[in-house]
Amino acid sequence: MATDACEYLQAVRAIAVDAGRKILDIYERGFEVDEKPDRSPVTEADRAAHELISARLTALTPDIPILSEESASAGFEQRTGWTRLWLVDPLDGTKEFISRNGEFTVNIALVENGSPVLGVVYVPVIGTSYFGCRGQGAQKEQGACEIRSINVRRYGGTCPIVVASRSHAGPEIKRFLDGVGPHDVVNMGSALKLCLVAEGTADVYPRLGPTMEWDTAAAQCVVECAGGRVTDLQGRPLTYNKPDLHNPWFVVDAGGYDWRPFLVHAAAAETRAGH
Repeated sequence: MATDACEYLQAVRAIAVDAGRKILDIYERGFEVDEKPDRSPVTEADRAAHELISARLTALTPDIPILSEESASAGFEQRTGWTRLWLVDPLDGTKEFISRNGEFTVNIALVENGSPVLGVVYVPVIGTSYFGCRGQGAQKEQGACEIRSINVRRYGGTCPIVVASRSHAGPEIKRFLDGVGPHDVVNMGSALKLCLVAEGTADVYPRLGPTMEWDTAAAQCVVECAGGRVTDLQGRPLTYNKPDLHNPWFVVDAGGYDWRPFLVHAAAAETRAGH
């Protein structure tokens, strides 16, 4: 019988913290930036964190395969039999890491039958963890402070706080904001955008641009455990271990308010395959 996902939570939190320390060692001493085949940046820190996380997760759960941004070579023919898998972004927000603004994270999720059931998002620069496990709610630990439960907040109907990507804003988001009317914007990098909604400091995060499964799985679990939702433009929760590892465009919110008319209008001018 499979172990309950929540039994892994403490171990996974420790793995994320140790990967964060490895990242900070490189962050503080300097590094070179390489380029992947898709022209996205990669650094020594991405690779070092991947190696640490992969080794530790393999020791923890040798029977659960790992899909990581830095080793995403398994084809769907192989992955189709994976009912459980670890989905990992060793360093989410490499552009934020390179620009040294601190807004990068370590993301580790356990996915079961396409849904994230455990998620840890660790912010190395400030020593903050967001984490959740299905059935046990979502929590935040900031430095050595006490762990506290977090919950989304219900949008009150006026002047929403909207989270936007620091590195990937585009004309679609401007159209979304124009449609929403008066609002406040918080620009943020990495999976922290979803975590701001999870902890109730923002109302909505629309993502009308490309992301991969490892970018969102851990934070989606945190959002859902905090009472929120991460859905595509048709209102369906994001799912994982798909044949194509790209996410559709999506929105993160607390539920109870329909942002989709604004999203559909914003996306209308930019038809994209799979959306």
